[in-house]
Amino acid sequence: MKRPVRIANCSGFFGDRLAAAQEMVEGGPIDVLTGDWLAELTMLLLARQKMKHGTGYARTFHQQMEQVLPTVLDKGIKVVSNAGGLDPVASAQAIREMAADKGLTVKVASVSGDDLLPRFAQVGGQWKNLDTGEPFTGHPLSANAYLGARGIVAALQAGADVVVTGRVTDAALAIGPAAWWHDWDLDSTQDLDALAGSLVAGHVIECGAQATGGNYAFFREVPGLEHVGFPIAEVEADGSTVITKHPGTGGVVNVGTVTAQLLYEIGAPEYPNPDVVARFDTIQLTQEGPDRVRISGIKGDPAPAKLKVCINLEGGWRNRMSFVLSGLRQREKAAWLEDALFRRLGGKQRFDEVDVRFVEAPSDAPTQEQASGRLHITVKSGDERVAGRAFSSAAIELALANYPGFFATGGPSEAQSYGVYWPALVDRADVTETVVHPTGSREVVAAPPRNLPVAPATSSVEIAAEPVGPAAGEPLGAHFAARSGDKGGNANVGIYARDDAGYAWLAANLTAERVQQLLAEARDLEVRRFELPNLRALNFVIVGILGEGVASSVAFDAQAKGLGEYLLSRVWPG
Repeated sequence: MKRPVRIANCSGFFGDRLAAAQEMVEGGPIDVLTGDWLAELTMLLLARQKMKHGTGYARTFHQQMEQVLPTVLDKGIKVVSNAGGLDPVASAQAIREMAADKGLTVKVASVSGDDLLPRFAQVGGQWKNLDTGEPFTGHPLSANAYLGARGIVAALQAGADVVVTGRVTDAALAIGPAAWWHDWDLDSTQDLDALAGSLVAGHVIECGAQATGGNYAFFREVPGLEHVGFPIAEVEADGSTVITKHPGTGGVVNVGTVTAQLLYEIGAPEYPNPDVVARFDTIQLTQEGPDRVRISGIKGDPAPAKLKVCINLEGGWRNRMSFVLSGLRQREKAAWLEDALFRRLGGKQRFDEVDVRFVEAPSDAPTQEQASGRLHITVKSGDERVAGRAFSSAAIELALANYPGFFATGGPSEAQSYGVYWPALVDRADVTETVVHPTGSREVVAAPPRNLPVAPATSSVEIAAEPVGPAAGEPLGAHFAARSGDKGGNANVGIYARDDAGYAWLAANLTAERVQQLLAEARDLEVRRFELPNLRALNFVIVGILGEGVASSVAFDAQAKGLGEYLLSRVWPG
């Protein structure tokens, strides 16, 4: 049995801290450096980049490789990243050329097959929207299946130093190295629990510093918050993991920070991945020491029969103008402006969609800014000209002829294109996962076997404690913590307690109906509630709150990053 494999993360999104890769390879011992670049929105951005410049990979990853490649090779550290985006083969070749320019010899492999756009005519006709069930129509900008860890394992087994992938799941970046290191069997049930454990480890570290104190509800307890260290997962042979970070770095790793990240962007407790389904209701967390949290007990089920597909379409053009309403009669001023603007524009029917949001401010606030409300008007159209200057210039033309104190937060602007996110499922048989090895040889990766038996579900954890929670008039955040995020057009909010008494109160009182009452934005939407007593947590999925996804959403918090904190601020009505 090998020692645990030390898997470090250096990127949680396209745009994360560039210096993180160097910090991780030089800050202490690690075996594998991973990084996640590919949110659903990123796939849209890379598709547009490829159309404009001919390449669809994340160039910031290459900047990091320039910084760390000599050290990585010297220390024998493997690198696994999905920064290949829509062009993993080209990304791998660019790294080889960069290494050659530096006089370095590096074995680079790529994993592809996720891009279904070239085969859309053959496979796309059967796709249905995961959320609505509607059949797909139109032609996508990008269509990528979420691959798992098998290609990564094959590349590492063949001796690759660097593995660059396309759209694999975020957690696959940790599953692959762990399965390779411990030689787990991907084709039977014997290592399902270990695979599930590495999936959970990958989910914890995939968003970088969010596991080490970043974006933590109890941020006042986080030392060195100005420069939080990135996480490391020490994955053991049975899939149990210790989450930690390099000594002396900012941030903290405790049960709370790990719980928060476990709740990030999840749905039901059965968390699917192309390699295994991890049961989040079996996770056990233990504070093993300073900045060391053990994750254990995870049960795994066989991989699902289908793969998720991330589809992005051009949605059209949109524009937004925001107006400031100072002092008294803000609602009347907003109505007057809205009426005058759309009369000038020939009516709202000229646009495909109009979104008007009035945000009132107390007129007797101590400063002018605090006493000024906002009126946000967003328009969408398939015609760039209609949503562009024709709209924004008409708004500014009212500047001297409308409500008293008129001013806007910006001048006339051009329309911006936006994309629509469309999730679906695809048969594994329609996806051919391929590894291009450092030698140039190509290997088609076999899909997991079908019809593996599913183990019986374990009994749920029971919390026997007297409920303790907010009194009437007290905010939820006085007792609990939360984390939220986006999943396409849906958002999730995980809320958790620090002790059994707090969870007992949550389980008994915070229903889906209560969340609808507390969050005005969710009042008319479906809210799904899932219990995770092992984490002392509830997870709520708010269906459709982000419309057609982040790139299309006109919501104030388009990625739902602050939704959890907003829920914590809500006063319990009693």
